[in-house]
Amino acid sequence: MGKQYPTIDDGIRAFIEQQHVFFVGTAAADGRVNISPKGQDTLRVFDANRVP
Repeated sequence: MGKQYPTIDDGIRAFIEQQHVFFVGTAAADGRVNISPKGQDTLRVFDANRVP
């Protein structure tokens, strides 16, 4: 089970920035789920509350 954090602190940010691969999951209104691997430097932490 995943954990939820109120903000992205410096430790979490460092962990995210060290990852080489991560997965993005989306779900359509009809329930269809798509999970795609991403990599390189495509995930950015903008601030303590935003990861676009």
